[in-house]
Amino acid sequence: MAANVALLCGSPSTSAASSLLTRRFPAAGRRASSRFTIILNCSIIAGLYVYHQVAALGDDPIKEWILTEGKATRITGTRSIGGGCINSAQRYDTDAGPFFVKTNRRIDPSMFEGEALGLKAMYGTKSIRVPLPYKVGSLPAGGSFIIMEFIEFGRSRGDQSALGRKLAEMHKSAKSDKGYGFYVDNTIGSTPQINTWTSDWIEFYSKHRLGYQLELVSRRFGDSAIYEKGQRLIKNMRPLFDGAVIEPCLLHGDLWSGNISSDTNGDPVILDPACYYGHNEAEFGMSWCAGFSGDFYNSYFQVMPKQPGFEKRRDLYLLYHYLNHYNLFGSGYRSSAMSIIEDYLWMLGV
Repeated sequence: MAANVALLCGSPSTSAASSLLTRRFPAAGRRASSRFTIILNCSIIAGLYVYHQVAALGDDPIKEWILTEGKATRITGTRSIGGGCINSAQRYDTDAGPFFVKTNRRIDPSMFEGEALGLKAMYGTKSIRVPLPYKVGSLPAGGSFIIMEFIEFGRSRGDQSALGRKLAEMHKSAKSDKGYGFYVDNTIGSTPQINTWTSDWIEFYSKHRLGYQLELVSRRFGDSAIYEKGQRLIKNMRPLFDGAVIEPCLLHGDLWSGNISSDTNGDPVILDPACYYGHNEAEFGMSWCAGFSGDFYNSYFQVMPKQPGFEKRRDLYLLYHYLNHYNLFGSGYRSSAMSIIEDYLWMLGV
């Protein structure tokens, strides 16, 4: 910066060069000197612009990453795009291509760190397309951000048969030797999702999925009726798994229609995960608002064969998400959750 200031004020080398040109070639010297001064001043202005742009990056960690590690030299524009009801989302256009950025002004980076780990795990299976995460960090005024690959979506949600096949390929290829759970706790919507490693699936699902949601319902709404009946179900649900071969498969964890799309080639894309390793059938827990077709299930079961008792367990996996919606959005989801619990208590005779 000191060099730029000296040049702008007229350094000895600048004055000498200008004087020599004028003495040796008066007319040409004046023209050359003028051009030299214009070029020099333009260079100085450009240098000052770059200096101030770089200095300002420290106040914006998103732009800082894009213009350094993101390999971009220029951000050409930003615009808001759909980010759901929890986060804000923007598209950053640059000379290195677009980036997708989500921000949350209230939550620390742990939520996005969990999402990034899930995306990386799914990406690593090379089965179904997901956006690759690049950077998670804190915002200077509070909150957090995640920068990831921008995927241009197609006009439809894509081929249901291809979605079923590729999802099954992910489940088949990614298994955990640690048991059921995940490397970190994450969130399902904005609800904490506990992922403590557990060797037994029924124990994991009872404690960290249904049991946790029932405890939240009891604390938030004082709903002792659904809590007590839910606990009875948890203690007696093991027979529902008789004959099933259960393995810890990598799950997206929150697969509803808003988290399913396709790219411009028509290939399926899934996003916004709540990943963990669990029974593959749990992936269908949001099927009540995912719109899975017969073609989806047919293709899925060609890769991951249907296990004995699948139909009996289907609603058990819906229950987790109905309870979560009860906790997130209120009593409108209570009757659906209670109905499932009471039907199972009748089925099991308890």
